[in-house]
Amino acid sequence: MAKANKLKICLAASAGGHLSQLLAIADSWKGHDTFCVATSEVVRGRLQKQGKTYIVGECNRQHPLQVIRVLLRCIVIALRERPQVIISTGAAAGCMQCFLCKLLGAKIIWIDSITNVDRLSLSGRMVRRIADLFLVQWPQLAQKYNNVQFAGTVI
Repeated sequence: MAKANKLKICLAASAGGHLSQLLAIADSWKGHDTFCVATSEVVRGRLQKQGKTYIVGECNRQHPLQVIRVLLRCIVIALRERPQVIISTGAAAGCMQCFLCKLLGAKIIWIDSITNVDRLSLSGRMVRRIADLFLVQWPQLAQKYNNVQFAGTVI
């Protein structure tokens, strides 16, 4: 791939299943300039071969102070890196990174977790409105929601 065609891509996922699902499609960003945003130091080793890795910490709506800390870390990363594309499988930190990068002009690709069989995740419901491509892993979810596509499962 020619240097001029390389995209700067942010890969954002919480540790655990979200990250496993994201890494299952690693071939899709080969040849591009990537960096990672994750929530736990435990996954740094797995991610470093994908590019520079930032650890922002875990958060959820039950702990608003931690949400603010993670948000501030995500703001710094978005402003420093300025990706053209963000690919995320969630959860909260990935959602924040999507909104911040969208404000900076990035295209958003969201892949909702395979565990969401009957409805989209909370983060997914928020990101769906700004996503340029929103993928689910169950065909019935693509039929249930607007601007949602089913293209198969990643695990």
